[in-house]
Amino acid sequence: MSSKQDKVALITGSTSGIGLAIAQALARKGYHVVLHSRQSVATGTSLAAALPSARYVAADLLQEEARRQLIDAVLAHYGRLDVLVNNAGASLTIPHNDLDTATPDLWHQQYELHVVAPWQLIALSRDALAAGAAKGVPGTVVNIASHAGLRPKGASIPYAVSKAALIHMTKLLAKTLAPQIRVNALAPGLVDTPLTAGWSDIRNQWRRDAPMGRGAQPEEIAHMALALIESPYLTGEVILLDGGMHLL
Repeated sequence: MSSKQDKVALITGSTSGIGLAIAQALARKGYHVVLHSRQSVATGTSLAAALPSARYVAADLLQEEARRQLIDAVLAHYGRLDVLVNNAGASLTIPHNDLDTATPDLWHQQYELHVVAPWQLIALSRDALAAGAAKGVPGTVVNIASHAGLRPKGASIPYAVSKAALIHMTKLLAKTLAPQIRVNALAPGLVDTPLTAGWSDIRNQWRRDAPMGRGAQPEEIAHMALALIESPYLTGEVILLDGGMHLL
C-alpha cells in the first residue's frame, strides 16, 4: 500500500454532519478512518462497514476515561494515528441576555466537550501523531471551532466562549508541537446539518444577509479540512467559513 493508504484518521463526532463528511472525504483519499460518536452505535457501525478499512468506536467525550479508551482502541487496532479531527460538539440555544439560564453546569459541559476533551485527545495521541515526522510527514490536528469563537455571535455565550478557547488553544499548540505536529482549525458559520435543521430563523437570515446567500454544506467544510490535512507546511491557522457573513 502507498504511504497515504497506511494513514489513519480519527474524526470525533462523525456519524452525521460535518464529521461524517470529513470522514468520507478522507476515506475517498485512501485514509483508514475511525468514526466516533457518543451513542449512535448502530449508525456508526453501519457507516464504518460502508467505508474501506474503517472502524467505529463509541465514547462519551465528557468522560476522561472514555477519551483514553478511544485513543487506546485506535492504536490497538491500527498501531498508528496520523490525523486527529476534533469535531464532536454540542450547541446550546440560550439568548445572550439570559444570564440565569447559562448555569455553571452548562458552562462546565461546554468547556469539557469543546476544550478539555480536544486537549486530552491531542495529549493522549501526541506520540503517535509525532511518529510520522521521523519520515518527513508531520502529524495533523484539525479542530472544528465556530465563527462564534471569532465574533460576538452564536447560539449561546457558553458555546461561543468555549469555541474561542478552542481557537486560542489551536494557536498555542501549533507553536508548541511544531514541527512534529501541525495544528489548525476551521471556524464554520451556519452549516446545513441535522443539528441546524430546525433553525429556520437563522437559515432565513443567512439566505438574506450572507454574501453567498446560504449556509454551507458539510461537504464544503470537509473540502477545507482535507486541504488543511494535506498541506504539510500550514500550521496555526484558523480558517473562517461563513459565506462572507463577517463582511457585514
